[in-house]
Amino acid sequence: MTARHRPWAVALTLICSASMLAPGLWAFFAPESFIAFVNYHPYNEHLTHDAGAFQIGIGAALIFALIWHDGLVAALAGFAVAAGLHTLSHYLDRHSGGHSSDVPTLGLFAVLALIAIYLRVRGSKS
Repeated sequence: MTARHRPWAVALTLICSASMLAPGLWAFFAPESFIAFVNYHPYNEHLTHDAGAFQIGIGAALIFALIWHDGLVAALAGFAVAAGLHTLSHYLDRHSGGHSSDVPTLGLFAVLALIAIYLRVRGSKS
């Protein structure tokens, strides 16, 4: 990509990221309002939290790709955000069902992604 096209790529990436982050944050932090707006019933708070978590992770991955030139690190960082919020979703909605193993199991994936990021970054400095 030539230097003169790069600002457009950055701008379009930011727009794409915002298209994921805005509804994702809304769904995660105000699920009833989000579902009322999109008119998607029946309302399920937990599934709305989960959808928001994954949309936030996608939007974050796009931002990370602008910051880090290592695609694997950017993807893992986006995954870590989504996995961390997914874990939080299961913790917040534990009264709605699921299994007692959900939070630690899902949290483990977030930790594994962080370890993979650390190892990748550490390895690139050797």
